[in-house]
Amino acid sequence: MFSLRSVGVLSCAKMMGAVYGCLGLVFVPFFLLGGFAGMMMGSRGSGALSGIAMLFLAILFPLLYGAMGFLFGALTAWLYNLCAGWVGGVRLELKADVANFPSS
Repeated sequence: MFSLRSVGVLSCAKMMGAVYGCLGLVFVPFFLLGGFAGMMMGSRGSGALSGIAMLFLAILFPLLYGAMGFLFGALTAWLYNLCAGWVGGVRLELKADVANFPSS
């Protein structure tokens, strides 16, 4: 058995920022669809304005989601390291796969 006692805060934050940024891309088509629908609502100013706001959110949302993933990834890694010092960390059982090691 091995115990995961510490994780790299910056590496965890970068990874979580990238993952959450990619997850934020899932919402882009919905914002684009809503933005184009709002712009096509006619000559009303509020429809065009809401359409432009939705298009702006389609660009901004993945960036904000990625930034929040970075911040909360760093916070989570820091808290994990703090708690692992008290309770010992996550216990792992690892098995070496001999077939994948290069022969010497």
